[in-house]
Formats: sequence, structure tokens, C-alpha cells
Amino acid sequence: MHDKMVRTADLAQRERHADCMNAIAGARSRAAFAELFDFYAPRLKSYMLRLGAGDGEAEELAQDVMVTVWQKAGQYDRQQASVSTWLFRIARNRRIDAQRRQRRPELNGDDPMLRPPEIERPDDLLAQDQREVLVRAELEKLPQDQRMLVQAAFYDGLSHSEIAAAFNLPLGTVKSRIRLAFLRLRGGLDDTV
Repeated sequence: MHDKMVRTADLAQRERHADCMNAIAGARSRAAFAELFDFYAPRLKSYMLRLGAGDGEAEELAQDVMVTVWQKAGQYDRQQASVSTWLFRIARNRRIDAQRRQRRPELNGDDPMLRPPEIERPDDLLAQDQREVLVRAELEKLPQDQRMLVQAAFYDGLSHSEIAAAFNLPLGTVKSRIRLAFLRLRGGLDDTV
């Protein structure tokens, strides 16, 4: 007997909530909205908390769902689902959207990393080409043992210890040859600039 009374009360409540949705959609009834808000907002917040939202986020998402009720009540179809099913589906989707936004933070348009590179001026490109020609010429003037080590360091990106292992040289020898190469390069480039 008790079970039958609960189902009858649930059915009556479902019908009442569906009528409230129709009143919101048709007449923008604030009283119907207040009734649904009072009943569902705490339940939606509790649901969001169970889904892992923080207290503030759960409150915000519940209010967002209730705003959707006000704005889109006309899309509700009582033949398709109960009001609670419709609302909790919206709530679940809003929570998923919020999680996606948290994983993918919004981009700041002022971030310098997001700006396209500046177009290089022709005179800058020409100067860069001329510098590269000078550096290559000065590299060719280095003794082979120094040039090979400089190339391994800068073209191959090897560390001093990796160069020492690759060329079977003591680490101190590698460092001193590269230092000498830099001194020669700097001297040769200072003369030409």
C-alpha cells in the first residue's frame, strides 16, 4: 500500500513539474519557475558535488541549469522524458563541458607566444646572410681539429662530454680546443665587422 502511494505521489509530482515547464514556456510564469527552482536547484547542486565539482562550481552549474530551464523551457517535451531526467541530463553535460574547459585553459590573445612572427625586413635578411657568409669563411680558417669540435657542438648539438666520448679525447682537450676556436672566430669576425 505504501509503495503504491509513493508512486502515485511521484507521478503527481512529475505531472506538476511538467505543467510548470509548460507554464514557463507559454507564459513565462515566475511562480512556476520558482517552484521548479526551489525543488531542483539543491538537488542539482548535490548531483554536481557527487560528480566531483567543488562547492562554488556546483552552485554555479546548478544555477546555469536553472537558467537553461527559463530560457529553453519550450524545448522540453513531456512525452520524451520527465522534467528531472531532462534537467539532470543538461546538468551532466554542463559538468562535462566545465571539465573540458579546465583541461584546456582559455588562451590569452595578448600572449607573445601566440603572435605571428614579425616579418623580417629585407635589409635585416641581407645583413644576416652576410654574417652567415663571414662566419662560414672564418670556420673554414680554423684548424680541422677545432672546426670538427665546434661543428659537433653547434651543428650536432652535442655537449662537451659527448664530444669527448665521440672523438675519444679528454674532456679538458675538448673544452680548450673549442675555447681557442671561439677566440679565433671572434678575432676574425671583429676584423671584418
